[in-house]
Amino acid sequence: MAVTGIIVVHEKKNFKGILAPDPVAACVHRRPMLKTLLLLPLLGAALLSVLPTRSVDLMRYAASLVAAATMGCAFLLVASFDPSGAEFQFFETRPWNPRVGSSLALGVDGISLPMIVLATVLSFVAIFSSTGIRSGARLYFSLLLALESSLLIVFTARDWSLFYVCWELTLIPLFFLIDRLGGPNRHRAALNFVLYTLGGSVFMLIALLLLYDVAPGHSFAMADMAAGGAQLPAPTQVLIFLGLLLGFGVKMPIVPLHGWLPLAHVEAPSPISILLSGILLKMGAYGLLRAAATLPAAVRALQDGLAVLALISLLYGAVLAWRQTDLKAMIAYSSISHMGIVLLGVASLNPAGLSGAVTQMVAHGLAAGLLFLLVGLLYERTHTRELGDYGSLNRSAPRFAVCIAFTLLASVGLPGSAGFVAELQVLVGAYRRWGGWLAIVSLAVLISAAYALRAIRCLTSDRERPAASAPAAVGGFPDLSRGEAVTAGLLSLGIVAIGVYPAPLLALMAASMARLAQQLGV
Repeated sequence: MAVTGIIVVHEKKNFKGILAPDPVAACVHRRPMLKTLLLLPLLGAALLSVLPTRSVDLMRYAASLVAAATMGCAFLLVASFDPSGAEFQFFETRPWNPRVGSSLALGVDGISLPMIVLATVLSFVAIFSSTGIRSGARLYFSLLLALESSLLIVFTARDWSLFYVCWELTLIPLFFLIDRLGGPNRHRAALNFVLYTLGGSVFMLIALLLLYDVAPGHSFAMADMAAGGAQLPAPTQVLIFLGLLLGFGVKMPIVPLHGWLPLAHVEAPSPISILLSGILLKMGAYGLLRAAATLPAAVRALQDGLAVLALISLLYGAVLAWRQTDLKAMIAYSSISHMGIVLLGVASLNPAGLSGAVTQMVAHGLAAGLLFLLVGLLYERTHTRELGDYGSLNRSAPRFAVCIAFTLLASVGLPGSAGFVAELQVLVGAYRRWGGWLAIVSLAVLISAAYALRAIRCLTSDRERPAASAPAAVGGFPDLSRGEAVTAGLLSLGIVAIGVYPAPLLALMAASMARLAQQLGV
């Protein structure tokens, strides 16, 4: 029997302080909203199968329309969400395999909702900006929409078996998208990506099976496995958590599990790089937050070790990004550094640090997505990504120059940008635990500022170079078109809106963060 219910969003406190149903909220809320959000991309993929093969532009417009509708559903979900409730809302479950205790359980809280919105926004941007896809368009857009559905289910799953299946399903479209449409080393990049992720997933699966064995009633429900995991002794929790950390750490990625990322980002088509850096990396951090709530004693025991890994990732990623001359490789290595900030926020185990970690996930998703979008457009026009091949971009393409300079500065935490709000929260939360050790973070920030300013100088300065040293197209090419400017403006608006007025996002997460901190025993 299907069980469908709403938690918190349909309840109010009466004059005695007791939770009571709110009929007005019940009328406003639409129960199928979450299912509509998850199924829309799949229905769009089915729609593409009946469109004429030669109508490439029609396929792109149809896929963009479906992605825009999915994004609209995500914003409607935000409008219907009650931020004062810490519990999961829009919750519903259907038996999947009762014999093993798995179910199709879905729900949303203040941690998963920002990730859902980010996934739908970046999916729309990736699809709408795929103007260079002319051959195999049907398969390409169908795989992108299928990938979006898998991502959304990962962020809404309340059953570990459903989470794991959709986690693995994201590999299939990404493998074909990189392997078929990537650069010269695309086969190696796709293979590395799949092998790294599958290797980490093996340890994740073993850890989940161990938790399943101690869950009440042998259930894969996240709440049941958390109840069973909390009863385990600390050493056992640590061993299980290390298995989950390997699985999630590959996807984040955490040094030294990052080997797949630079090659995959460089070889993947730019729209795919938008999703890889903007949202795929966040799957690992999101899973780590859920694992922390499931095994609180393990996270407390490993708190300092996680902080060390975070600081290593911060410095290592920043230094390697500074050494790159390929724009895509620079952004790829900078992602390792920025995800180190997320890990540091998680390791702080307090509401400020945890809130900063999720804010950084959103901020980095928007900034990295915009950077990969702009670099992809530059590459389409010039067929080069080398910093030394550019110059005087502010003269030939002023909108390009302003956009890319703003995004590079925002990516290193310029005040007024979303990254500044996120990093400030993480620093406040981490300082309470480690104090002066955070000087290492300042060093990483300085290195990040150095490579960002160097990139801006190379792209905009009036440097003299031999005529044969740079492609002719770099000397003058079309500026951002109206459609490209609108797409870039959407992401820029998100970066500025969160940076100038972060209160709505922080309020959305506050109750869930307080609940998570309580689960962690802080």
